[in-house]
Amino acid sequence: MFILLSAKGARYRINAAQDADIGQNSVQSYALQQNSHFLFSIQTTSAGSKYGELVLDKELDREEQQEMKLLLTAVDGGSPQRSGTVVIHVIVLDANDNAPVFTEAVYTASLAENSPLKTPVITVSASDADEGVNGEVTYEFSRLSDKLQKLFSLDHKTGEISVTGDIDYEEGSKYEVVVEAKDGYGLSSEAKVIIDITDVNDNAPVIYLKSLTNPIPENVSPGTEVGIINVQDRDSENNGQVRCSIQQNVPFKVCSLSTPIRSLLLTDG
Repeated sequence: MFILLSAKGARYRINAAQDADIGQNSVQSYALQQNSHFLFSIQTTSAGSKYGELVLDKELDREEQQEMKLLLTAVDGGSPQRSGTVVIHVIVLDANDNAPVFTEAVYTASLAENSPLKTPVITVSASDADEGVNGEVTYEFSRLSDKLQKLFSLDHKTGEISVTGDIDYEEGSKYEVVVEAKDGYGLSSEAKVIIDITDVNDNAPVIYLKSLTNPIPENVSPGTEVGIINVQDRDSENNGQVRCSIQQNVPFKVCSLSTPIRSLLLTDG
């Protein structure tokens, strides 16, 4: 007998036992071995014969128990009383009652900017306790922006996220994506992936001249400000720290007013 996962109260008819005797000497009652899922209900046909029904008293879960064997005894009403037994083999068929479960609720990864295309970022993983198609898990991005669609791809079978676009720290230092795992019949779950981008020193400092006194009178006193420059570097932290110097043997020096503003001073008229 094959039993699909069913709701409590489902009934499964059991064929009546056969007894060559008649009347009181024929089958009068049934007894089912005690178990945690089924009860046995005796029914009487319009012709007066008795048969039984297995009644599901507690729902089955294939992931907990895939099969069970129940001993059913039929007893007649004769003297001496006689009985016969049969083993009912119950095989629980799988139903899609489990959604995929990720190994982590939140995954974190670190990725250097300028990483080459197809660079693996991280692999997410989810499992499904069901079997067959019910337990086959595939992956896809959920609610992915147009920008992120150009930066990352997801292998639908393996769950590996890879680089597909130009990763620039100055354009974005952190990205969050949501990955959805689905089984064969649509049950799903989600996990978040946080990708931190690490800065690479890929930007040279850029100097902007804000003001300049030109020409400079010959009698100008040393220490006079003759120009203001603005120095920018798009990199971050140490990669964005700029040190300014001026070529030797010229009567000028650079003085920092405030980051990133510098003042060009005359040192010797």
